[in-house]
Amino acid sequence: MKLKDRWKNLIPIILVVFMAGCLSTVKPAREAGWSAGQQKWVEKTIRKMSLEEKIGQLVVARYHGEFYNRQDEDFKQLESLVRDYHLGGLILAGGEALETAYITNHFQQLAKVPLLIASDLERGTGNQVTGATLFPPLMALGAAGSEKLAYEMGRITAIEGRALGIHMTYAPVVDVNINPDNPIINTRSAGEDPELVARLTAAFIRGCQSNGMMATAKHFPGHGDTDQDSHSLLPVIRADLERLEKVELYPFQKAIDQRVEAIMTAHLYVPALEPEPNIPATLSPRLLTDLLRNKMGFKGLIVTDALEMAGISRYFTPEEAAFRALKSGVDLLLLPPEPVKVINYLKQAVEQGDLPLAKVEESVRRVLAAKARLGLNRSSLVSLDRLPLVLGQPEFKKAALETFESALTLIRNENNLLPLRPGKKIVILSLSSDPGDFYAGRKLAVALTSRFPSAQTFYADGDTGREKLEEALTACRQAEVIIAALFSSLRAGKGSVDLEPAQIELLQKVKEAGRPVVVLSFGSPYFIRHLPQVDSYLCLYRSTPETQELAARAICGEIRISGRLPVSIPGLYPYGYGLTLEKINEWEEK
Repeated sequence: MKLKDRWKNLIPIILVVFMAGCLSTVKPAREAGWSAGQQKWVEKTIRKMSLEEKIGQLVVARYHGEFYNRQDEDFKQLESLVRDYHLGGLILAGGEALETAYITNHFQQLAKVPLLIASDLERGTGNQVTGATLFPPLMALGAAGSEKLAYEMGRITAIEGRALGIHMTYAPVVDVNINPDNPIINTRSAGEDPELVARLTAAFIRGCQSNGMMATAKHFPGHGDTDQDSHSLLPVIRADLERLEKVELYPFQKAIDQRVEAIMTAHLYVPALEPEPNIPATLSPRLLTDLLRNKMGFKGLIVTDALEMAGISRYFTPEEAAFRALKSGVDLLLLPPEPVKVINYLKQAVEQGDLPLAKVEESVRRVLAAKARLGLNRSSLVSLDRLPLVLGQPEFKKAALETFESALTLIRNENNLLPLRPGKKIVILSLSSDPGDFYAGRKLAVALTSRFPSAQTFYADGDTGREKLEEALTACRQAEVIIAALFSSLRAGKGSVDLEPAQIELLQKVKEAGRPVVVLSFGSPYFIRHLPQVDSYLCLYRSTPETQELAARAICGEIRISGRLPVSIPGLYPYGYGLTLEKINEWEEK
């Protein structure tokens, strides 16, 4: 039955107020896919738990994989949360490989019940841990269009993550990026086509979960059609039900069909699904229980996006947000501010009858069952000696490089400007919109200068004044070709991934002076909306050492360019557009 048909019977229901304590039925263990041994461990463990221990299993805090002195106050607070408040899990937020594994083992040894260790590995384990393999963002996979590469990304992420003691990744992003001004999803999405997004993320999920790591589809019910960031406020998705079914919900349904083990909620208000004003999806029983569980058939863990984000914290206290999230159908509360206060508040809510104990135990069973499926009931520690044998293997790096290279997308090449021939007099402009990121294009400059020894390089960031930009303009007027590298990071709370107006003006003046301009976009492909008349435009989707080296090779014809736009550029280029540029041998013969 189509999701639209399923909703026909629900539409009258969502217009009335449901009982806040309405619970979904707990499935028998065997029906939920648990083995008899796992079921036995789950029931034995939950029988021994106090109320406080049960509530602790539903709370997750942050840690870093870095060196700590044992007397460090932050470290001691984390130890107390694990040992005394029985947290269900921790979220790794960056670190070094050996420190990560060592500290993770330490916390596992403190825990009465094994911890579920998670991390945001959207671009592979190297996204968080130095020394592990780093992949491009999902939009690069969308440009490559390869399920094989998506599967490999999931597989390698799982192998490296599990070696470090990480059991769960908050990936993939299954949001469909249909708003060019989206400040927080953008290149994190595979693209604007729901079918493409569903196909590639399903492959990632298969690769990840078949190699022992839980995948998490996010951000339900879909964060792709907004120009606001839920880290800063509560965005509103104003699409009607028909559009939501065809676009936002479609990849989630496909992920559920692929048996994704977790789904992360979004701090979004969606009036077509939640008639009560300004109720985020994270706190909506209509979205999480009625839609996600009952209509879409999801049986795994529902986890919140970070509860410290302003999309929640500006409107609800930490205690109220946690309470409402659990009653709505959430299983794991991620990063609530002041977790001890939250645990105590939820304990009191159960004791007073405001939060049903059965609801708490239902979620605890799901959490424990996930831990059992991961084998944590048998062993939760990892070997530090194995890390140099697992992380960053040559075959892993080769797969990542193939993904970066397959994503290169050329959408403009007037008069066959590319590939550039040896001997050209070039000026390199490294232009970053981020203050403090002055040398963003340094590796690109090194790679290009090795090919064009007389090249001049000018750097600018978000704080660079017009006087410096005028110096660059003067040099550009004497060059044969200008290569402009554009950088604008995608990060929480920034509010925009667009370019600096003064830098756009510089490039427009260069073009007006009649100089050929090659633009390299190391971020959003939508930058070209400001520069539609440039001679060549190459999308690389992310700034990394790999992409900067690949950019130099690509514009010199040393590698083949074959990517296709996974999004449309309004008024300029359609979805799926891209030029193919074959490799030439001229540079190799020099």
